[in-house]
Amino acid sequence: MRNAAFFAAGVVLLLVQSNLFRVVDLVLRLIGVIVGAHQDLVVPGLLPSLVLPLILFMGVHEYSLVRGAGVAFALGYLTDLVGIAPVGLYTSTYVAIFVLARAAGVRLAAQTTFMQVGLAVTFTLVHSVMLLVLLAIFGRDAWVPRALYPMTIPHVLATGAVAPLVFHLAARIHSATVSSGSAKETGARGGARE
Repeated sequence: MRNAAFFAAGVVLLLVQSNLFRVVDLVLRLIGVIVGAHQDLVVPGLLPSLVLPLILFMGVHEYSLVRGAGVAFALGYLTDLVGIAPVGLYTSTYVAIFVLARAAGVRLAAQTTFMQVGLAVTFTLVHSVMLLVLLAIFGRDAWVPRALYPMTIPHVLATGAVAPLVFHLAARIHSATVSSGSAKETGARGGARE
């Protein structure tokens, strides 16, 4: 139940993420009008990843390795399809980020907002470097990684800024599925005794 809830939340976040550039463009235009800029404000790469903090939450909170990697795999594959990335790029990197977050989860606790932002910034930077390296090695066009690397820092900062919101959503899903799971277990045990 919990994995299905995280997958459904990931799909919703992915759909929001795929259309977020419109909202960011509108906000930047409004800021340009308020400031009185004669040109549109443009910050390449200022789009956050909404799915990555969800995968980090699952990794840090020690979910089942197989189930968590399966959810990360499915969300990565959907990201590849929606984002017209080469198939397998986000699929493999999301699974790798989940496994890295799970390995680090023993030592890190994402209880505070500061830790959530720190985790998101660190792992988004690692994810961006992984993407750039994979595109440099396996990509068809050599210019793509060079065109994308200036967008890394704005992307990392934007993802760090929205990470507490995604972590809060994931915590609500976690608490909702824990209470419903424990109620089912209690009911099953109670029914078995009678």
